[in-house]
Amino acid sequence: MRARNIYERDGDSGSRIRFHFCSNCGSNLYWEGDRNPALCGITVGSFADPNFPLPTYSQWEESKTGWLDVAIVTDHFPQGRLPGPPS
Repeated sequence: MRARNIYERDGDSGSRIRFHFCSNCGSNLYWEGDRNPALCGITVGSFADPNFPLPTYSQWEESKTGWLDVAIVTDHFPQGRLPGPPS
């Protein structure tokens, strides 16, 4: 496995979050944070599957880029999603 480049910053929760990038092409691969060490997020682009399911919710919309359209999702959250399974 090739080395990854890691960018670390404070998350909105105040905990540290790390974004891992491919050192060869620079693609964002996944993120992990100190708030819940058992959880990591894997970028959808990491899967070469055109049938990958569409997202059902969007969170942290108050800080999203203005040109990003999330109209296809059913649940919208200005900040983090409420605890529990996705609806």
